Amino acid sequence: MSEQVGKQKKKLTRKQLIKTWLTWISFAQMNYNFERLQGLGYCHAMTHPIKALYEKSEDIKSALSRHLIFFNTESTWGSMIVGITCALEEENANNPDMDPSIINNVKTSLMGPMAGIGDSITQGLVKVVLLAIGIDLAIQGNALGPILYVLLFTLYTVGLSYILFFQGYKMGKSAIINLLSSNVIDKATDALKIMSLMIVGGLSASMIRAKSALVFTLGKTVVEIQPILDNIFPKLLSLGALFLAFYLLKKKEKSPTYVLGVLFVVGFVGTFLKVLG
Repeated sequence: MSEQVGKQKKKLTRKQLIKTWLTWISFAQMNYNFERLQGLGYCHAMTHPIKALYEKSEDIKSALSRHLIFFNTESTWGSMIVGITCALEEENANNPDMDPSIINNVKTSLMGPMAGIGDSITQGLVKVVLLAIGIDLAIQGNALGPILYVLLFTLYTVGLSYILFFQGYKMGKSAIINLLSSNVIDKATDALKIMSLMIVGGLSASMIRAKSALVFTLGKTVVEIQPILDNIFPKLLSLGALFLAFYLLKKKEKSPTYVLGVLFVVGFVGTFLKVLG
């Protein structure tokens, strides 16, 4: 009893936590393989808290082995899971009665929901908006376009992952209850998907430039097709180009390179025949 009371509780320092976070965001997507996907990157990040918390080589080996399993999520938002895992490993090192399988159960439960939110926000919202801004500046001949995109996207990923990592560490095992006990994640994911589609629609209308060059002469009257289309359905050809791209990607399951090639051929032939302009 006196030995248990006198034993100092093991606690990760902020320096060790920052090192874990930096390793995760640096290597999360650099060690993919078909068997474990992000498992190697996750284990690499967890080497820092594991070595700090466990003294026996058997405990270190056991801890590293449980983090070599399959893992896959969106890396920025997935930082929260890494923070939660650090808190769980810390508790496991101090509580001999804790079942270590809880750690992987929490990881497995959270990687899907966090991937849903992360992909919707990072890939479907933030990246699309920042790319639109950068491309628009680049089209105008402004070299700040690509530079601004890299800086802003880096600021987003680094800043958000840092916040989420330490929030996860503070919540610990209670995070699984807070995040999965309600349908907040499902509602947030659905809302973000709708927002992403709205942004993609707005960007498509402004960035896709497809116009008809058809002109007819009826007697002494010159009829231009494009003004008529604009009065009936503005940006109709732009919408058609977008639907064609979606059709090829989803229905035909073609690669993005193939879709770009089809759009290039359609644009070239249409311009050559003076149908598009």
